[in-house]
Amino acid sequence: MTTMIRAALAPLPLLLALAGCTTDGGGTRPESAPHPAQTPRQEAVTTRILDRTAADKLLQNAGVTLQWIDWNTRGTANARNDAGLIRLTASQASAAGPGRLWLDGRVTEVGADYFIFSGTIRITDTPDPGRKCDATRNDWRFAVTQNRPYWRLRTFEWCDGLTDYIDIYKPATGG
Repeated sequence: MTTMIRAALAPLPLLLALAGCTTDGGGTRPESAPHPAQTPRQEAVTTRILDRTAADKLLQNAGVTLQWIDWNTRGTANARNDAGLIRLTASQASAAGPGRLWLDGRVTEVGADYFIFSGTIRITDTPDPGRKCDATRNDWRFAVTQNRPYWRLRTFEWCDGLTDYIDIYKPATGG
C-alpha cells in the first residue's frame, strides 16, 4: 500500500514546481490589459521647469519667424499654461506667397537658456514652391545662443538638407 501511495505522489513535487511558474509573475492580469511593450507612450502631464524666469518669458513670447518667410514681420506664437503643461502653437505666413510655418505641441522642459518641444513642425512652399517638411518629434531643442533675444531651433537640417532657422522671440521687456 505504501508503494502505491508513493507512486501516486511521485509527480506531486514536479506539479508544485510547475504551478509556481506563471507568465504573469504569479498574479493575474486582466485579458484586456496591453502587453507592456504595447503600452502607448504617456504624454507629459506637466512641464519640467528648471528656470521660472525663462518659462515666464516663453509664456509671454513676442512671436515666431522662419528666415525663408520674413525676419521683420513675425508670426504668432501662443504659449499657454494648461494645468502645469505649457502648450505651444505657432505660425507664420508669407505676405508675398504661399510659404507657411506651423508648430503645434507641448513644452516638456524649460531651462535657463533652452526649452524642449514635443510636437509637429511643418514648413510648406518656402523657400521654394512645392517644398513640404513635416515632422513630429519628442525632442526638438530650442536654445538661446550668444545672448540673442530668441530661442532658435537647434536641429537645422531636419527635413531636406536646407538649414531652417526657426526662432521664437523673448518678450521685448526683460530680454
